[in-house]
Amino acid sequence: MGDRERIRSSCLELLHASGTLPFHPHSVPADPDWASYKLGIFICLHCSGVHRNFPDISKVKSVRLDFWDDHIVEFMSHNGNLRVKAKFEARVPAFYYIPQANDCLVLKEQWIRAKYERQEFMADGKPLLPPGNREGILWKRGRDNGQYLRRRFVLLAGEGLLKYYTKDQDKGPKAVISIKDLNATFQTEKIGHPHGLQITYGRENHTRNLFLYHESGKEIVDWFNALRAARLQYLKMAFPDLSEAELVPLITRNYLKQGFMEKTGPKQREPFKKRWFALDPQERRLLYYKNPLDAFEQGQVLLGSKEQGYEVHEELPKGIRGNRWKAGLTIVTPHRRFVLTCPTEKEQREWLESLRDVLSSPLTPLHLL
Repeated sequence: MGDRERIRSSCLELLHASGTLPFHPHSVPADPDWASYKLGIFICLHCSGVHRNFPDISKVKSVRLDFWDDHIVEFMSHNGNLRVKAKFEARVPAFYYIPQANDCLVLKEQWIRAKYERQEFMADGKPLLPPGNREGILWKRGRDNGQYLRRRFVLLAGEGLLKYYTKDQDKGPKAVISIKDLNATFQTEKIGHPHGLQITYGRENHTRNLFLYHESGKEIVDWFNALRAARLQYLKMAFPDLSEAELVPLITRNYLKQGFMEKTGPKQREPFKKRWFALDPQERRLLYYKNPLDAFEQGQVLLGSKEQGYEVHEELPKGIRGNRWKAGLTIVTPHRRFVLTCPTEKEQREWLESLRDVLSSPLTPLHLL
């Protein structure tokens, strides 16, 4: 056995035999090929790229390709994922969002900085206090002109309200948003900024979208977690019989799928028109917009359960043909059929899978409320 294979074998023995199974929130293979030898943890490919951006915090080696000195292997044996997790994640608040494999870079970067650089969650650190009220400037996209302008945002966690003002000297807020109806999700590609955050809330039987960003990754992630803390506070009051573990998945959510499809009208004789669709799995709604950054949706499809007569089919009704796109699907509700076409068969399969997941999932407490 060569030196590299010997080192790799030693590392993997540590991984499986000494309590060092990967702890990272991302999907880590059973045989991870990367490690942070400065922290003493094994990491997945996703995390290795993020760790490389912070050489003052973490230094990365390939388990398979790089040379490992004996003292580094010994260091790994004295640390390992479970021990490092116990040290640096001793007090992660329930509201704090732990990024997953498909999350945007800023969430992953700030999670790593919060743990290892600022050491916010160590047992012997400063007492952790809920974020509470928050006030600051964020760049907000204008509803009509699409221009991003500075706006003052004020979070009143105790009152369950988020307000924003068009000018610092304004006496009254431009909008007052109830935390009860609020969702926040990072949408960096759609917004076109690495720190892009989308806030949605109900307004006059529609969904209002705010598109925001801040130059600082820490600032925008702190805002996100402050909103999550306020949401958890509301949920605890609204659902006193549910445990914290049951409430955490209801704090905020990401869209299950987004993308362009073409749709026809209720009579199915109208021309097919291209629309941007966003599937909200928690509220069981498929919203559609003329453009991805529209402030309000043009319409929505409410998605009940199979038992209530909701279905999705992998075809168009007989005699119906799409405009440019031929891969079709039909959503059946008790009141109407929604006929849609997708740009590719791959997109069609993904939409069908996502829609079927929602239709087969049980109603959440929040949806029942």
